[in-house]
Order: sequence, then C-alpha cells, then structure tokens
Amino acid sequence: MTLEIGLTLAVIALTLVAFIREWAAPDVLALSILCLVVALGLVDAKQMTDVFRNEAPLTIACLFVIGGALEKSGAIDQIGRLLRDRLSGNTRTAILAFSLLTAFFSAWINNTAIVAIMLPVTLGFARSKDIAASRLLMPLSYASILGGCCTLIGTSTNLLVNGALRDLGERPMTMFELAPIGIPLALIGITYLTIFGPRLIPARSSITGSLEISSRTSPLHHLLIGAGSNIIGKKLLDTPLASRESGIHVMEVRRSGTRVMEALSQIIIQKNDRFLVALHRRRGKAAEADAFFSEIGAEVLSTVDGIVSELVVRDESSLIGETLAKKDFRQRYNCVVLAVHRNGVNITDRIATLALDEGDTLLVITALNNLEALKATRDFVLTDTPQDANPEVKTKKPMRHVVLAWTALIGVVLVATLSDVFSRMIPGVSAIPIHYAAMVGALALLWLKIVTPREAYASIDWQVLLMLYGLLGLGMAMQSTGTAAWLAEGIVVGTEQFVAPEHLPIVLLWLVFLLTLCLTEVLSNNATAVMMIPIVIKLAHTLGVDSRPFIIAVTFAATTAFALPMGYQTHMMVYGPGGYKFSDFLKVGIPLNIISWVVCCSLIPLVWSF
Repeated sequence: MTLEIGLTLAVIALTLVAFIREWAAPDVLALSILCLVVALGLVDAKQMTDVFRNEAPLTIACLFVIGGALEKSGAIDQIGRLLRDRLSGNTRTAILAFSLLTAFFSAWINNTAIVAIMLPVTLGFARSKDIAASRLLMPLSYASILGGCCTLIGTSTNLLVNGALRDLGERPMTMFELAPIGIPLALIGITYLTIFGPRLIPARSSITGSLEISSRTSPLHHLLIGAGSNIIGKKLLDTPLASRESGIHVMEVRRSGTRVMEALSQIIIQKNDRFLVALHRRRGKAAEADAFFSEIGAEVLSTVDGIVSELVVRDESSLIGETLAKKDFRQRYNCVVLAVHRNGVNITDRIATLALDEGDTLLVITALNNLEALKATRDFVLTDTPQDANPEVKTKKPMRHVVLAWTALIGVVLVATLSDVFSRMIPGVSAIPIHYAAMVGALALLWLKIVTPREAYASIDWQVLLMLYGLLGLGMAMQSTGTAAWLAEGIVVGTEQFVAPEHLPIVLLWLVFLLTLCLTEVLSNNATAVMMIPIVIKLAHTLGVDSRPFIIAVTFAATTAFALPMGYQTHMMVYGPGGYKFSDFLKVGIPLNIISWVVCCSLIPLVWSF
C-alpha cells in the first residue's frame, strides 16, 4: 500500500464519519472533500475542474426544471386527487393504488418532488376515510424509491453512475437499461407492501392526532386597539394577549400600516395597534372571543379563516440548525408553532429555543390563504394543499401548461432513447446525449413561458448538484491513486480463500450488493455510488469478467435504502406526518432490503452475463 492509497483510505474513512455524524450539510461536506483531496495531492489542482465536466449534475438540473414545470402545472396533483376521490376506504387497496401511482411518476421525476405532491393528497384521503396515515405514508416513500429504479432518469444516483461510467471509459447506460430489473423489483416490492404493510406498519397518529387537536379550523381576528384600551403602554407579555392558557396566539402586529418585526417580548402596545390573533387550544375551550376582546378594549375589524396544519422541514430548508426565535418564525412565516414532532416525540415546551432539523414536523396555526406563501418558500413540505384547505385559491395552470410540460419530458425520453437505438443500427448516426436532450427540453419550457427563469432556478435542488460535484473528486482520487484497484484486489483475494473460482463472480456480486446496501443506509446514496463504481470496475477487470453486472448491482443497491429513516430523504418527509418511530422503518424496511437483494442478484446475471 502506497502513501497515496493510505491517504485516500483515510479520506474515505473521514467521509464516512462526517456523513454519518452529520458534521455539516451534505453539499458542504462534499465540496470540502473535493478541496481536501486536492490539498493532499491526491488529485492534481489542474484536474480539479474536471469534475465540472461530468454531465450528470447538468442533466439532473435540467430534469429538475422539467419536473418543476409538471409540479406547477398541477398535472400530477390532479391525477392524485382523482384517484383519491374514487378509492374506497380499504387500506390495502389504498396502499396499492397510491404506491403504483407514485412509482410510475417517480420513474420520470425526482422522488422528493413526487412525495411532496402526493403527501397532502394521501393525508387528505386518510382523514376522509378514517385510515391511520402511517399505514399509507411509509409505502408512499418506498414506492418513490422503487419507481426511480426503473429508468435512467428516475434518480440522481442513476445519472451519477452513468456520468461516472463515461469518465471511466465504460459504456454508458441507456434510458431503459435498468427496467428489466427495476420493473419486477417495483412490482414485487409494492406487492409486499400491499399484503404485509397493514400488518407490519402500526396505526400511528400524526402530531395533530397525537396531541388530540379537537378542531383543525380556527378563525383569526383582526383587532384594533382603541384609545380607551386598558393595555396601552404595557408590554405585550404583561397583557392578556400573552395568555397561552386561554389559547391566545398573536399572529401579527401592525403599527402605522407596517408590520412590527420585533419579538413579542419587546413590543409595548400603543394606540391604534392592529393585531391578528387566534383563539385556539389543543385541548379544552379557548377564551370566548367577544368577552376577551371587550376585556382588552379591542375592536374586531374582520375575521379570516385559519387552520391548524403540519409543516415538514425540508432537507433544503433555511431553518435547519436554526431556532424559531432566531429566525423570527412568527413574523417571517405568519404562523405560530404549537408543537414540534421529532423522532416519535411531541415537544411542546421551550420550542422557541429548539434548533430545528430535517424532517421535524411543526404543528402550526396560520391563515388559510397563507398556505400558498408557505409552499413558495420551499422550506417546508405541506401536509395540507392550498386548494383543499381553501377552495377559493386558484393555483391550477391552463391545460396548455400540462400538455407542454408532459411533452417536454416525453420528448427528452424519446430523443435520448431512439437516437441511441438508431446510432447502433445506422452507421454515421450519432446518439444524442441525455444531458443535451434535457437542456433543450428545459429551454423549450422557458421559451414557451411554461416556467419563468425565477421558477426554473427555484425548482433546482442546488444542494444535490453541489454535493455531486464535490463527491466526484473522491472518485477521481480513488482512480488516480490506485485505491480502487487496491481495494478490488483485496476483495478478490480475500473471497478466493472461501469460494471456488467458477463461483467467484456470482458470490462477489451478492457481496458487492450487500456492502453497497449497508453503506447506503448510513451514507448518502450518491456518495456510496461514487465510491463503489471505481472499485467494482477494477474488481471485474481483476476477475477477467464483464463489469456490467457489478455496475448494475451498485446502481440498484445505492438506491434501495429502506431500513433507516435517514437512509433516504423521502423517508424523513413522511416520518413526522406519519407519527413513526425509528423501529417502524426497521420492521418494514429490512425485509424489503432483503427482497431487493435477492431479486436483483438473482435477475442481474440473467440479463447481463459475466
């Protein structure tokens, strides 16, 4: 083992610890790793920019734009609502229907976007049919992963692997190359969830249910503090307006026509101040509105509809690591937080000083007409859609937008697929790369004004792109220092001692899949793929066999993380709304991991021979 290999192994170990311990955001860690391998001389500084030549992040960015257009057009949402309205209240039927729909769309659009769209639709169905939301949300997350395994554009991992293959001189994957394994795996996985899901997944309540919210609607009152009010000149916290025991929640304070952006503890009430308040208690009866307003000398100017809802903190949220007090949550989002759900526990005390994390679910009270603004922040996944909560909200785009958004996506798939087929059949015809087709599709939507440039930029998950660029540096280091070859040879030599030579490729295929699967559960799926692809290619060369079966195994294993809630970001999106505990994912996910392992490793050699 050379010094360079030793340093690379040390960086790999540091990467594992950093991601598992979550020392920083994934994109920050990945870019730091890129700088570290250059600083250690594992990658030449002049070659550092080579990572930005990989087409995978560009393809993913363009597909984010197309997926964003589909999301904004309401195309998927409409189909989900139609399904919801026609389903019966049978739990297994609901799991099957929602899982199939989610898996289908996830084969073409980013998993996170699909779950964000389907989450409020599924919750609305669960409420209307009196089904425990937990029975439906976990299958929703799993189905999005299974569907993403069916096509090249189904997940960012597939595209990252494809880009790595080009860089390593291997034949890139075609659009539907994964389908012979992905489709059977998705069908078997959904069948497992449909049959055993109602038995294995406990009927847990969401934060709304577990805190016994008696009513999800609550009127909000606009108040004017008149000249005769007895609270003028007092600190707000010293007045009945600060009485949480009476269910009083101050949503907004306005003075001289502008919002007061100070903390409630700093506000001294003045004549003609205007307040937006809610009278709501989780249990029991709040203060009587007329009597309370008369007590403080306030005049009711108007009343608007409010709702008690749940907001899930997204992986890209600006609130991660911040407290409600520091971010001025009430002023910034026009919400009051009643409780926080984290790791199966409902937190109701000292929540203002609690640092928020990805997947936290906030129980809030807000105006119905504020849900659209909350959605636009992209800090949260909403569990109530603006349309369901307030039918007067008009967010549906013209049918032309729906048709053109679908046309762009289908066009990208057809161009990339057919050009690849024709290039093999007809000499002189060049295949059109997926990144070029995706860019043309995204630009077409911009020219046709289906999305604006601002909307296009907002639809891109920049954290994912930056993380991919950073991790590619680690792959370069493993290749250039010989670490991948060294590890591959070590794996082969170690396995040869226990396995006959004729069985070595198939045994190593099963071992590679299992190792990748275990790493994916605790590490980023993209980081796992970047590390494993160079190793398995060298491993195949050492064995003298085709590398394709091993590449496909890593591609599937780096995506099928079902056992731990932190294994995939869609799991964290449903974790709070489903009221899950850590053990719930272990109970359902480990058998699904085993199913993926057995199905993939049994079918791969039948499709791609060694």
